[in-house]
Amino acid sequence: MRDVLDELLAVWRSGGTAGLSTVVRTMQSAPRPPGAAMVVAPDGTVAGSVSGGCVESAVYDVAGQVVASGLPQLQRYGVSDDDAFAVGLTCGGTIDVFTEPVSRQTFPQLQAVADDIATHRAVAVATVIDHPDPLRCGRRIVIGPDFADGTVGSERADAAIIDDARGLLAAGRSGVLSYGPEGERQDAGMDVFVASHSPRPRMIIFGAIDFAAALAAQAALLGYRVTVCDARPVFATAARFPAADDVVVDWPHRYLAGEAARGAIDARTAICVLTHDPKFDVPALEVALRLDVGYVGVMGSRRTHDDRLRRLREAGLTEVDLRRLSSPIGLDLGARTPEETAVSIAAEIIACRWGGGGLPLTDTDGRIHHEQ
Repeated sequence: MRDVLDELLAVWRSGGTAGLSTVVRTMQSAPRPPGAAMVVAPDGTVAGSVSGGCVESAVYDVAGQVVASGLPQLQRYGVSDDDAFAVGLTCGGTIDVFTEPVSRQTFPQLQAVADDIATHRAVAVATVIDHPDPLRCGRRIVIGPDFADGTVGSERADAAIIDDARGLLAAGRSGVLSYGPEGERQDAGMDVFVASHSPRPRMIIFGAIDFAAALAAQAALLGYRVTVCDARPVFATAARFPAADDVVVDWPHRYLAGEAARGAIDARTAICVLTHDPKFDVPALEVALRLDVGYVGVMGSRRTHDDRLRRLREAGLTEVDLRRLSSPIGLDLGARTPEETAVSIAAEIIACRWGGGGLPLTDTDGRIHHEQ
């Protein structure tokens, strides 16, 4: 929903009703993950995608039916015959799509959810997508770490869903929870899709150089909240880094230690050191490699890399610590320009996050999409 939130809110604020279709389950080689969404506005315009084009027309029709009837629908889409261009997923996967009418009446908490997302507060939306009583489908609870708003029609079910959804939210995961019709944990009949909206992962870039500007733009496209930090105020200006959310003038190691102390660093954080100066990058790496983060990379030649490792060992970093360092930074793409180098770095971060090997897919077998 996050990708189509602006379009959904525009309809909601106008008092209209939109058809919201959300991928809630994927099987095999599905093109979009759970949580991918498509919105059909009252004027017929579309935002977002649930399949990258494979089943959009069919989902569009269902959205119209749902808005007209007021009754949500759960539909499964996949290749079901020999005609690869029939309605279905030509990639061979299967997706379950839940389509519901969204208005001020059906989703009164939408503005509050949008506010939480905009201010980087964790929030989850738990929606009943299947139930023996069709009138319970579409009921929802909005859940945060310390609040819950809404009901699915049963106190027992509410308590179970809130507890389990907070676990998914803490892990930054979305998925389907299954219970008995009244929330029984050892039963089936009610399925609830939990869409977790954790704060955007952070990328902290040290070094206010042209490569940092290109990387900031690439990271923003990938959904990161980007900070550029440099101790030199003449270079660290917002005008030079329009894609960054924050531009900070501070010594890199001091800024990073401060962010860690206030709990603003987590296991999804990517740290990219592009300073090219040992008096900046070595102290920053001393801090970074002792933190539980998703990625630490540093720019420099192989000669610089060897000298940097020597300095880090002298500073007390262990071989285990140093194995977490991506240096020289990025995948071997033959990149030359700042923009190409940014793609190289972003590709390595994606591979680290999802367990990819960085090889051409034509040289690999098995699943294309890695599980988290």
